[in-house]
Amino acid sequence: MDLKEKIRVIPDFPKEGVSFKDITTLLKDGPVFQQAVYRLAEMCRGKEIDLIVGPEARGFLIGAPLACVLGVGFVPVRKRGKLPGETVSAQYELEYGNDWLEIHSDAITPGQRVMVVDDLLATGGTIFATMDLIKRLRGEIVGLAFLIELTDLLGRDNLKGYDVVSLIKY
Repeated sequence: MDLKEKIRVIPDFPKEGVSFKDITTLLKDGPVFQQAVYRLAEMCRGKEIDLIVGPEARGFLIGAPLACVLGVGFVPVRKRGKLPGETVSAQYELEYGNDWLEIHSDAITPGQRVMVVDDLLATGGTIFATMDLIKRLRGEIVGLAFLIELTDLLGRDNLKGYDVVSLIKY
């Protein structure tokens, strides 16, 4: 099954010149979504993962089911002000400014082995902020997994030294 065929590409969204990769068409097809999660799980096996960490919001959609299949916990990374407990924050750059991500300060025990999972690797900005939070909680990043990778944006090049896997490449 070619998972790329299940991704809807929307030209000029959210602005002219951008070719948006819409994963909702994959998510709504149960057997295809299951296949995508199982394929990612196979790519992640053998890494002795304790936790999956996924950034808001689409990282939840891929990370939580992956954690379930692997039998490990899931930790959400949220936008500022969304988590109820004590948090640690990291700032990251957006196209037109900055934003913040947060994680509960007790979400990761020092030394826990963490796999970061998101729907898409572009330039790596969100992932860098997520990785910063994990490192500040003294978690060990064992890899980064993505449903989609936009190879022209060279995000993988910015993640040298980390084990990066992706299912679909554009």
